[in-house]
Amino acid sequence: MRIDWSTLALQAINALVLIWLLARFLFRPVATIIAERQKAAQSLIADAEAAKLAAVLERDTAARETLLVTAARGDAMKAIAAQGEAQKAALLSAAQSEADKVRAAAIARTEAARVEQNKLVARRATQLAVDIAAKLLARLPESASVSGFIEGLAEGVAQLPEAARAQLGANGAALKVFAPRALTQPEQERCREVLAAGLGRPVSLQIEVDPYLIAGLELRADHAVVCNSFGADLARIRTALLDGDHVSG
Repeated sequence: MRIDWSTLALQAINALVLIWLLARFLFRPVATIIAERQKAAQSLIADAEAAKLAAVLERDTAARETLLVTAARGDAMKAIAAQGEAQKAALLSAAQSEADKVRAAAIARTEAARVEQNKLVARRATQLAVDIAAKLLARLPESASVSGFIEGLAEGVAQLPEAARAQLGANGAALKVFAPRALTQPEQERCREVLAAGLGRPVSLQIEVDPYLIAGLELRADHAVVCNSFGADLARIRTALLDGDHVSG
């Protein structure tokens, strides 16, 4: 086999020229493009890393804010719960106070009603007792309803102050004597005698009937009253009993 060195040399020169052309017009632009692409890729990677870091920071910030919001919400819920409990306690206290007032008022009304009922019962009982006593005393004989009270009337007149006794029957005025019935003539004369003796001067009488006396006599004047009758005694007893019931009530 024979080698054609001239042809080989031309081919070598062609190869070198081709390599030079490729290196000058193909490899360098491609390398530049590749370098630019690498630079752009690195920039994108850097931007992505920065975005990732920012996202992580934002996530951490959001997580912290979420924790803060959760804690604040928990504190707010606790505060609301505490406020609710305080309001509940205040409402319960106010309700209890109002209930105590209502109960106290009800007790007071009940006690007042009881006292009034007791007073009413006592008044009725007193009035009944007085009525019974009046009916029993009214059964006395007519002779005893006056004769036994004449001297007592004179004693009552004698106990009056001197000025009051001096005005009784003054200037010839008749003394008004009340009796439970019309007096007989002897009873009138006896009354006139004992009253004249008690006053130390003659007197005239004006006899008037008052069945309320039941038994006894009463002398009534503008400036003095002398009571000596069962009616007056029963009235005093009734007043004393009612006053006693009022005090005890």
